[in-house]
Amino acid sequence: MTLIHEPEAGPALEGGPADGIGVPPAPPERPRSRRVIVVAAIAGALLAGGLAWMLEGGGAAGPKTIGITARYSRFEPDRVTVKPNSTVRFVIHNADPIDHEFIIGPAETHDIHERGEPHFHTGAVPGEVTVPAGATVETTWTFGPSGDVAYGCHLAGHWTYGMHGKALVR
Repeated sequence: MTLIHEPEAGPALEGGPADGIGVPPAPPERPRSRRVIVVAAIAGALLAGGLAWMLEGGGAAGPKTIGITARYSRFEPDRVTVKPNSTVRFVIHNADPIDHEFIIGPAETHDIHERGEPHFHTGAVPGEVTVPAGATVETTWTFGPSGDVAYGCHLAGHWTYGMHGKALVR
């Protein structure tokens, strides 16, 4: 066998046989920045998942918050979904030029209010608040293990007009 070209000694041949023939160069080292980016992406995904869990009412961030708007004597949205046995913070904004109320509870509660119980609610009773024109108020409600719960406004004619909605327990 006749050697046409003598390999030169250099970094590509370090650590190989004494003659250096047939030894592939060492693979390039991956930059550390790529590893840092991968680790940061995984940490970010875990953090985002944990934050979503907490905000959904499953962690230390407190109860789930649901925003409701009173507009044109209707509630938007008029259907919300909640988890069984969860406590929900309702934030109600009245975009109308007239007062409303937000009452959530079982059918018996709505029957009492529809018959004309006091129409000013301070929030002392969970799930019962007056919402003055242009104001934003809040209340909390704890749902049971099952059974949908109605919410609505019982000021004169408002419920009949369609100012009510339902919390679907799923």
